[in-house]
Amino acid sequence: MAKVLKEKPAAESPSEARGTSVIIDGHYAPPPEDKDGKLWVRTSMLIQSDPETLYRLWRDVEKAPLWQEQIVEVRRTGEKTSHWVMKSNEKNIEWDSEVMADEPGKRIAWRSIGGDSENAGEVVFERAPGGHGTMVTQLQQFWMGKLESVWKTIVDRNPKQAVIESLRHFKALAETGEIPRTEPQPHGPRGTMGELKKSLYGEKIPVPEGTKERISA
Repeated sequence: MAKVLKEKPAAESPSEARGTSVIIDGHYAPPPEDKDGKLWVRTSMLIQSDPETLYRLWRDVEKAPLWQEQIVEVRRTGEKTSHWVMKSNEKNIEWDSEVMADEPGKRIAWRSIGGDSENAGEVVFERAPGGHGTMVTQLQQFWMGKLESVWKTIVDRNPKQAVIESLRHFKALAETGEIPRTEPQPHGPRGTMGELKKSLYGEKIPVPEGTKERISA
């Protein structure tokens, strides 16, 4: 992992450190490779809202349980710090997080600074061509050490799929205030293929609640 995600906020900006940023010198960087115990995921989604609104929703960390899978509590502990709790099967993973870069309406970068999960990431908000919505791109890294055994024990989804699904939930929450659910299904028993899809797509994962109303700020 590049040094920026191990240093204090006054250190080099993530956008200037090779390998840690979604965008470098105005261009998309290639996604890093999984190696040395590090697991990376980068995903993008077009969301029908403006960058400023989406930035505010993401930056309000205490709203994260509305759209992030299995996050049950986020408590702000400072201007740039927060405490996170993930729960599955009555067990918890807890960690503290620190915002490393904060550009309103444009990008947020963060890292964990203690606890059960070592992770870091960045999200970039770019107005889509013609002003039709915003392209949201997320880069997330996990250190799979202690987390790997914990994840396999209590979490029912691969970390990469969890990031992708959470961004889908973020899109639904921003656009409609509701997050689509897959259960109950009207078609009855799924059969072999249906159960396989259920396993692959992680439909046993509890879906975040959303707000039942469109997010406007």
